[in-house]
Amino acid sequence: MKILTPIFDFFLPRLCPSCKNKLTPLESVACVSCLSKIEQADPERIANEYIRKFLNDKIIAGFASLFIFEKDKEIQHLIHGLKYEGKFQIGLFLGELTAIGLREEIEKWKIDFIVPVPLHHLKRAERGFNQSDYIAGGMKKILNIPVKSNYIKRCRFTETQTNLTLLERAANIEGAFRVKKRKIIKGKRILIVDDVITTGATVSECGKALTKNGAAKVYAVSVAIAE
Repeated sequence: MKILTPIFDFFLPRLCPSCKNKLTPLESVACVSCLSKIEQADPERIANEYIRKFLNDKIIAGFASLFIFEKDKEIQHLIHGLKYEGKFQIGLFLGELTAIGLREEIEKWKIDFIVPVPLHHLKRAERGFNQSDYIAGGMKKILNIPVKSNYIKRCRFTETQTNLTLLERAANIEGAFRVKKRKIIKGKRILIVDDVITTGATVSECGKALTKNGAAKVYAVSVAIAE
């Protein structure tokens, strides 16, 4: 396939989702220049975000994120290309990058399986897919941890969280998830995966449903962290 890439690129050039420049045969999804501009989340930032978003609830046992989300910048272009343009290869690529970048931390958690944050069936029908499934799939390729997309269901449709305050987001998402495989998750260490974590309300509510149904520990990972 690598041998054929230059031939395919000649007839149908692959473009970077951010800068729209033509990719070289050695660049798979995004160009090296754009990737180098994405700010990585350092350990101090992650520790502070964990304290702010998850510590008090005592639901998420550990959290990590690879990048800092910035509006109108390279990371947003990549994630929007996945979510709104259906460029699934971006999801797999971001999942692989996340797994490679956070591998040491994730391996410490001794995860049994990965659970992508689910979409409500109406939202999934509208979009046609769940972006977190592809990110989780990319992580699986690197970490060799099973992905279980059908173990938890989003049972209540919620309005977009974008313009809501912290308290409004928590209220909006409360009770939105239901566990489908109670016997299987009992005593397991589960990793929740999402594209961007902002307040942490969605991930916390997911984790609450899992722990109430017997999960031993619940952890969370996202491609990017936002304010």
